[in-house]
Amino acid sequence: MISRYVFQRNRSPTGTAFLTGHLAGAVNYDRIAGYFDSSLFEMAGEALEDLSGKIRILCNSDINPADVAMAEQAQKLSFFKHDPEQLAHRSGDRIARLIRMLASKKLEVRVLPDAVFGLVHGKAGVISYGDGRRTSFMGSANETYSGWNLNYELVWEDDSPEACDWVQSEFNRLWEHSLARPLADAVIKEVQRLSDRTEIDINAWKKASVESEAASTAVESPVYRKEFGLWPHQKHFIQEAWAAHKAYGARFVLADQVGLGKTVQLGMAAQLMSLYDDKPVLALLPKTLMQQWQTELWDLLEIPSARWDGRQWIDEQGLEYPPTSRNPLMDCPRRIGMVSQGLVVKGSAPIQALLEVDWSCIIVDEAHRARRAKLPKEAERGPRINNPETETNRLYAFLYKLAPKTRSLLMGTATPVQLHPIEAWDLLRLLSEGNDHVLGYPGSSWRHPENSLPFILGEEAPPDDPASLWSWLRNPFPSEREAPIFARLRKTLGMESGQAVAPYSWTDLSATQQVSGKLAALTLFDRHHPFLRCIVRRTREYLEKAINPQTGRPYLLPIQVILHGETEPVLLDGYSRQAYEAAEEFCKMLAKRVKSAGFFKTLLLRRIGSSLHAGRSTVNRMLDDWDSIDESEEDESSDDDEQESSSSTGNENTGLKNLTPMERHKLEECARALETGLKAGPESDPKWARIEEYLVQKNWAVEGCILFSQYLDTARWVAERIKDSFQDQPVGLYAGSGKSGIYARGNFLRKDREEIKLMVKTGELKLMVGTDAASEGLNLQMLGTLINVDLPWNPTRLEQRKGRIQRIGQSRSAINILNLRYAPSVEDKVHEALSTRLEEIRKMFGQIPDVLSDVWVKVALGEIDQAKQRLGEVKAPHAFDERYSRVEEVSGWDECTQVLNRAEKIEALRRGWKD
Repeated sequence: MISRYVFQRNRSPTGTAFLTGHLAGAVNYDRIAGYFDSSLFEMAGEALEDLSGKIRILCNSDINPADVAMAEQAQKLSFFKHDPEQLAHRSGDRIARLIRMLASKKLEVRVLPDAVFGLVHGKAGVISYGDGRRTSFMGSANETYSGWNLNYELVWEDDSPEACDWVQSEFNRLWEHSLARPLADAVIKEVQRLSDRTEIDINAWKKASVESEAASTAVESPVYRKEFGLWPHQKHFIQEAWAAHKAYGARFVLADQVGLGKTVQLGMAAQLMSLYDDKPVLALLPKTLMQQWQTELWDLLEIPSARWDGRQWIDEQGLEYPPTSRNPLMDCPRRIGMVSQGLVVKGSAPIQALLEVDWSCIIVDEAHRARRAKLPKEAERGPRINNPETETNRLYAFLYKLAPKTRSLLMGTATPVQLHPIEAWDLLRLLSEGNDHVLGYPGSSWRHPENSLPFILGEEAPPDDPASLWSWLRNPFPSEREAPIFARLRKTLGMESGQAVAPYSWTDLSATQQVSGKLAALTLFDRHHPFLRCIVRRTREYLEKAINPQTGRPYLLPIQVILHGETEPVLLDGYSRQAYEAAEEFCKMLAKRVKSAGFFKTLLLRRIGSSLHAGRSTVNRMLDDWDSIDESEEDESSDDDEQESSSSTGNENTGLKNLTPMERHKLEECARALETGLKAGPESDPKWARIEEYLVQKNWAVEGCILFSQYLDTARWVAERIKDSFQDQPVGLYAGSGKSGIYARGNFLRKDREEIKLMVKTGELKLMVGTDAASEGLNLQMLGTLINVDLPWNPTRLEQRKGRIQRIGQSRSAINILNLRYAPSVEDKVHEALSTRLEEIRKMFGQIPDVLSDVWVKVALGEIDQAKQRLGEVKAPHAFDERYSRVEEVSGWDECTQVLNRAEKIEALRRGWKD
């Protein structure tokens, strides 16, 4: 029998009647449905629950076929994009019914990629009965309430054996397909969470005592709904900082490697603290990171904030707040305000007002920039900083005054030790101001690095007599969260949670307490001393190898980095080589005459090392008006927050206003050679042939590629060449403010950087050229390859570039990176003479410390031996990260059912500093 149905509102028969009537007495129900999303709630009716057999639903999804290997995460993203508040309110008791059916295994769901199957256009089902009867149907109706009850839908029913066999065979073919995946556990857990979900106000949340309440602000944030959630190492830090803040104030250096999400961790912790205390939060950031921070806080965490641009405040929506008071810096319109470290470095007078505020939390990113003026020799373990006003740079001296004004102080840096272990102690010294839980009361042995560093670095054996060990242990005494033995000993000593120092000397302890004290002290120098307690450092290598016991898989998907071009530099010959050699001679002439300003002495070499086009524009500017050159304009990644003590390559141009006749002659020689060489070459620059080879012949364009240059003119040149070679694809240019856009159909269209990021995320844009404005704060996990058109002399930037694609959320098991450099060039000479040593340093530190940027300057000026000596000063960094070569499990986050009211939370964070 064949039946035809039209379903439309106010028209009979209704969809409910059709489905209910046909499922009455049914045993099994197999259904090729439409999209896998919130419709799961709507299809779980009583008629389905009453079936005695199995229900199998085959859905499609916007999962990319390439992501099937990560089906758990892909399904989670597909399902979690729906507003949880709306799902919970709209679905009612259908959620509970769905949970029962999934738990009993009566309902089984599998998901297929829509890009391959397009199942939304093919919907059919087979219903089987206990007496052997079957019926099949197909049509336009989705397995949703709207599909069966509200929309205009057409359904064709046929109970003939031939029709039932045909629909069943098609269902079986798809059900058993190699790309079909079971409904992810993450989705099932989320359905369970939504069934028990309740909203609580901020006052009730403040009174909650369980630590999982930290998840109340996170579990429905965009990072959970639209991204990949928070990973175990991130949850652990947030929870540790949150618990410490409530107890006695959080004081941590977050030293995770690049790409492990420091901004999200610090931002989430700051949000919790601000809501809990109802006090403001200050983020002191490098200028280049401020917009990235603001964007990530809002896009990933839905945290409103404001940043100071030097004249006015700008909120998360881009709304500007013109000055209305004598010191507008203090008129921040948000609870969380971001201020450039450059104001401190420049000694700006308004910045002093920050010292008068009672802060909930202060965040300092790139905290290694706060440094002592002069490091001791490697063999020396001290001295300690006695006078921060004179012995440190301006940023450190200011933080020393600021630290006592806040309950919590969180610092972020991938390199807590740049060259000398004393640098880690210096950061702890800052953390300790206003908080004795870090280094103890004055008089503590930990406050004297010359005494403590030899023990924790394994250079000397720690004391073994009980009285001496107790003096190290008691001041400061580890918190009860460190280990059960410390919690028990604290209790017997009558110590409160916020008490930093044990009140008794060794001789005052009872015999029982002395036994416990000996046991506790045995682990102090291995796992529980202040450096390990306060410096939280996790490496990608560990997280990619360690197995998460809850999932049986590594904490992070291992991502191999395959390097290209290491043994194949781009050859300069003919006029191009003459131009480079003339530039080298010019730089050496300048170096003999001017003893400072390394950046300017080597500016031309750095620019030619980027591209011959960049070199030509720079030499012409030098000849036209040398005094007009500003390094902050030349380098797209430059940051006016660079510290006065960070390296010898400052950007002063003292003594460079007038070129000598010989210097000008050499520049003119360089200019002529560059002009002739560029006109003679069919591709204008030999680097382009290598770029085109990888994009076209090696299919990197298909994988998606980001190309980096530190200079805007090089980036534009590369983008325009790619545009000409890939006329059917858009090409993005991601640069400084107001300079970004898209090349499409032969035209350049200016685009906001946020629009470009969205195009990459959705797969619309697979070819992008970026200056180092894109090397920080840009998430490009959708791309699989990277080309460094030039190699910046600040080595940290190479790590930052790599971190754009080697980061959480990258689905590929390997990424490819091509490093381009000319031969001969400074970069090539550094590679030949120092690459082995630099690689050793990179492995020790996780990256090359940025204070080594002066090594490139020394090589440029012919000082190879001095460069080697500089690298020789770098020793094995520290043992501070041993404790964190593991991940503490944090439970309860994904299942958190009590959530903060979203509107109330945002309203609270949108209050200003003075409110």
